[in-house]
Amino acid sequence: MNKNGGVILWILSFGLMIFLFSKIDVSNQNLTKEVTPTEFKEYLTNDNLSELLFDKSVVRGKVKKSQESLMEIYTLPVTSAEFEEIRKLAVEKKVKYRTTPDMSGLWAILGSLFQILLFAGLFLWIMGRQMGKANTFGQSKAKRFQSDKDRKTFADVAGCEEAKEEVREIVEFLKNPGEFSRLGARVPKGILLYGKPGTGKTLLAKAVAGEAGVPFLSANGSKFIEMFVGVGASRVRDLFATARKLAPCVIFIDEIDAVGQKRGSAIYGSHDEGGQTLNALLEELDGFEVNAGIIVMAATNRPDVLDDALVRPGRFDRQIQVPTPDVHGRELILKVHTKDKKIDPSVDLLHIAKDTTGMVGADLENVVNEATLIATKKKKPAVDQSDFSEAVDKVSMGPMRKSIKLTEKEKKTTAYHEAGHTLVAMLTPSADRVHKVTIIPRGQALGFTKQLPEDRHSITKKELEAMVAVCVGGRAAEELAMGEITTGHSDDFKKATDILKNMINKFGMSEEVGMAVFKDKTDFFGNSAGLDASQKTKELLENVLKSKLEETYQKVKELLTKNRNKLDAIANALLEKETLELKDLDLIMKSF
Repeated sequence: MNKNGGVILWILSFGLMIFLFSKIDVSNQNLTKEVTPTEFKEYLTNDNLSELLFDKSVVRGKVKKSQESLMEIYTLPVTSAEFEEIRKLAVEKKVKYRTTPDMSGLWAILGSLFQILLFAGLFLWIMGRQMGKANTFGQSKAKRFQSDKDRKTFADVAGCEEAKEEVREIVEFLKNPGEFSRLGARVPKGILLYGKPGTGKTLLAKAVAGEAGVPFLSANGSKFIEMFVGVGASRVRDLFATARKLAPCVIFIDEIDAVGQKRGSAIYGSHDEGGQTLNALLEELDGFEVNAGIIVMAATNRPDVLDDALVRPGRFDRQIQVPTPDVHGRELILKVHTKDKKIDPSVDLLHIAKDTTGMVGADLENVVNEATLIATKKKKPAVDQSDFSEAVDKVSMGPMRKSIKLTEKEKKTTAYHEAGHTLVAMLTPSADRVHKVTIIPRGQALGFTKQLPEDRHSITKKELEAMVAVCVGGRAAEELAMGEITTGHSDDFKKATDILKNMINKFGMSEEVGMAVFKDKTDFFGNSAGLDASQKTKELLENVLKSKLEETYQKVKELLTKNRNKLDAIANALLEKETLELKDLDLIMKSF
């Protein structure tokens, strides 16, 4: 409790004590007998009283020891005349008497004083709490991690070896700053980590502090922005003031795009709360020397929206991409997340890594956790390969929807739909390899065909065309086998359309359009406002898109028609087994 709080508590306690005393009637203490004025006179006349006390309108008398064992009596309220008569009789009998002062007025005053003290104390208490809130409103919301329990090291980070190498010198600087200043080198003040969500940017920043053994101050960019202008700037200043006291240390600002967006746009002016907060951040980044022992690290998923002043040299002058891990990186991440789990020795982490193309560290951690839960529910002594396979499907496609009861027609349509995707993928040389196909409903899908794309950084035109062909293969198979089409291919055609749009508008892969790039333009509020092209060009792009999609669809129908026996075989196998692995599909294809 602070000093002001203690004073207020004493005031309230003192006032309560006065209030209680004001309610005590001293005239009613230690009395054993009540008599009338006439009876009281008889006690006095018979010389039975040793002492009298005149108290307000009541007369007390103490009985002599020889009479009623120290009994004290008092009369009922007496008049002034009776009061005077008893006093004269006491003088006559030579009985000692005394008169108590009238304290009613004093206690009334003290009672009123208590009420004043009570209201004053409550007022001061409320004002103290409000002032305390006001004082902390502008304080930083950063969390501090320093204990061994929260400590992370580079051993806990996997799948981003290049990024780890880039930040190793920051660790050395925090451990031994003098070594870097020996030759005049300048260590970057700010490190910007960018990449997809879940790639491990926050974990990497924690590992830097953990390896160096320094405090780690973590704050989210949204914590700086408040309704009141100036609060965010105050929190930024408080954060850096705290860091100076803890130096050497690491400041980490997650989602920095929440506070560091480009100024001057219609939705992010330079005079609002966000603009002032960003100005304060820029000022603080310039406000400490390189040798101050403070390293500022930040993370974002959208480096393109950051203000140019924030990422210029001297502020966040080193930008490090934390990429989506490749197959080797995914294997290393799986090893990190499975080291404290009971895993069956037969589990092949490399196989799981190949089965999780495109997943980031957070996804892989979820896969390991789901596999552990699945094995626990099945009462297994350890997590085996089948648990991981089911966990991958659950994370990527959603849980099984066992409550769905498909009709025979729906089940057959779904089987041919997935068989169409599968067969087109297996017959198209540039398509990604099929790993699994199932007609068990998961998530919003009644079935799915899973392919395992290779880890690649660029895609050829043939590979994109193969993706479009696989997408439309489901509808082509439905139309060929069932004689009608359903609504189950809407998402497939959306994917096919998006791929073709990018090929035509961005990648220059259309002979009719050429190498020109057409981007989407935005309106005043940053929303998409259509393609940035003339009406004639838009019509050309739409016509090329439609003709390319229709051409691909007809080629796929011809391919499935030529291989109708294989299509039927895969569909029938799905109706029988519901799920087919790659080895099952290879047996079917080799039988023809």
